Amino acid sequence: MQQTTKLGQQQGPKPLIIICALFFIFGFVTWANGTLIPFFKLSFGLTDFQAFFVTFASYMAYFFLALPSSWILKKVGFKNGIVLGLVILGLGSLIFIPAASTRTFGLFLTGIFVQGAALALLQTASNPYLTIIGPIESAAKRISIAGICNKFAGMIVPQIMGALFLANASEVETKIKAATGAVHEQLLNDVLGRVNMPYIVLAIVFTLFALFIKFTNLPEIEVEEDVVDETKGVVVKHKSIFQFPHLFLGALCIFVYVGAEVMAGDIIGVYARELGISTEISGKLTSLTLFSMLIGYIIGIIAIPKYISQQKALRICAILGIIFTILALAISNWFAVIFVALLGLANSLMWPAIFPLGISHLGKFTKIGSAIMVMGIAGGALMPFVYAFLKDSLHLNFQLAYFSTIMPCYLYILFFAIKGHKAGLNLK
Repeated sequence: MQQTTKLGQQQGPKPLIIICALFFIFGFVTWANGTLIPFFKLSFGLTDFQAFFVTFASYMAYFFLALPSSWILKKVGFKNGIVLGLVILGLGSLIFIPAASTRTFGLFLTGIFVQGAALALLQTASNPYLTIIGPIESAAKRISIAGICNKFAGMIVPQIMGALFLANASEVETKIKAATGAVHEQLLNDVLGRVNMPYIVLAIVFTLFALFIKFTNLPEIEVEEDVVDETKGVVVKHKSIFQFPHLFLGALCIFVYVGAEVMAGDIIGVYARELGISTEISGKLTSLTLFSMLIGYIIGIIAIPKYISQQKALRICAILGIIFTILALAISNWFAVIFVALLGLANSLMWPAIFPLGISHLGKFTKIGSAIMVMGIAGGALMPFVYAFLKDSLHLNFQLAYFSTIMPCYLYILFFAIKGHKAGLNLK
């Protein structure tokens, strides 16, 4: 019989450990995009704008699949939803094999979109689960613990995938440009063939983990039907999700936050290339950003909620984002990359704080509210294109284009931290 527990009831360590393992998988798949961008530029001779379709395909899947994911979870529950998501994730990985053999960029994007669809289902299930398996006030602490697993995966992905996909990248790029005919075709086949073994292994790992979860006793969470007005101490009946404006402001906050995170993580390599840093080095700089995020997560685990609240942590992070963005613009040499990487520190506690603030007080609307929040991940699909448009179409200096793309993000996050998370709620 499936065990059912109430929202906010403290669980044992097993659910947290399993969700942390899922967050490691999220990080491994998502941050692999940071390596795939220069890899596809090398293999297909893409422009920055074309290469950014890698992130577009991944993050737009969240926009289209988050609400259907909510419906799926309502039908099958959190646990079976996670199992289904892992199986789909494995199928998306296997699409890379025919994409490599046919040298079809569009088929690669299809595989990435399918992976994104699976991640949408997994994120819609795991984030609220992580939020509500204990007191809401310490949700940011639990998400920070899971975030360490996520970002640790992100730190090792560029090293592993970079070593596999971008080995001797400059030399290979020179050979591809100089070669013609059968030699050129063989070089392209050899380069794209590098994806086969890694993604076959990933598909096997995802399937085995799905089987493990299927036969693991993971409790379902029973959400409360109604919400208590904290100022009056009475139960408030809500008939529509649209009665929670803080939710939609939170979804927009997730949108701009994920956009800023992608700009700091996936796009740091493109930024570094503009500063004259080689492909071999720039393709691995995502690890630097994620190391900064890891430091932030550790601070969050120690400080929240014992020393600072989720809201205050979010305000501090937003201010740090504004400061580091200004410094990345003000410095014109390679040292500017350091401040782009330090944006990882600023971004670290944003998701752990924004998500629980956005879905707080939703009661029976928690699942669909979580799906709406997850839709905001689509910000990661659009922000790189905004940057590419400003740089390539409007011919702004790449640093100014970068500044103009992410500064509005941090300003809005600061607004949400100060005021937006309380919109429509009777909170002190």
